[in-house]
Amino acid sequence: MQFSLTGWFKGFKSGIPIALGVASYGLVFGILSKQAGLDLIHSLCMSAFVFAGASQFVAMDMWTAPLPVVAIIVTTFVVNMRHLLMGAVLVEKFKRLSRFQTYVSLFFLVDENWAYSLAEWKKGNQNAALLAGTGFCLFLSWTISTGIGSILGSADMDPVKWGIDFAFTAIFIFLATAMWRDKRDLVPWMVAATVAILFSKAFPGKWYILAGSLSGSMTGVLIHD
Repeated sequence: MQFSLTGWFKGFKSGIPIALGVASYGLVFGILSKQAGLDLIHSLCMSAFVFAGASQFVAMDMWTAPLPVVAIIVTTFVVNMRHLLMGAVLVEKFKRLSRFQTYVSLFFLVDENWAYSLAEWKKGNQNAALLAGTGFCLFLSWTISTGIGSILGSADMDPVKWGIDFAFTAIFIFLATAMWRDKRDLVPWMVAATVAILFSKAFPGKWYILAGSLSGSMTGVLIHD
């Protein structure tokens, strides 16, 4: 596995179509952060330094006065625990990279570029820089669209009315179809979806994300091994 500028630029270029979808829900986040009382600078800083769309949306949903700091930290931690599984998959791919290359790549790690990079590596493109290049493209899209949403947002603006909220779901449907290999993939997907739905009904908070991820991963290991 190599790490080169060629791979980085390919990843950046390939990330542009995905970035358009990311921009749509980055716009929604900017609007919601404005409605929650965050100014432009704070909204931009959250997107730039946290760079985790799902947990940022969760935080905005809980953003009330007085601010439930502990609850926000615990909930966003649970939401982001899926990165443990994503990171475990990357260990073998990144073991020959320098610390700088690894840490930069991991900062830009999100669901979209993780799925894209895995698909490319399975096709034989053995360039680890794909992840960082795509991630940087998505980072720019997410941060810039957050700023635009914050500037344009108002208290009576409803993103759902325009259907922008569906972009988040559409992106993951697109990525899932790109990762499809054969009928055996259907079983872990169905298990993950079923467990996630059951957990969302039975337990409060965002534990269904972790439950669905773990159950789907374990099922995949059992089937493919």
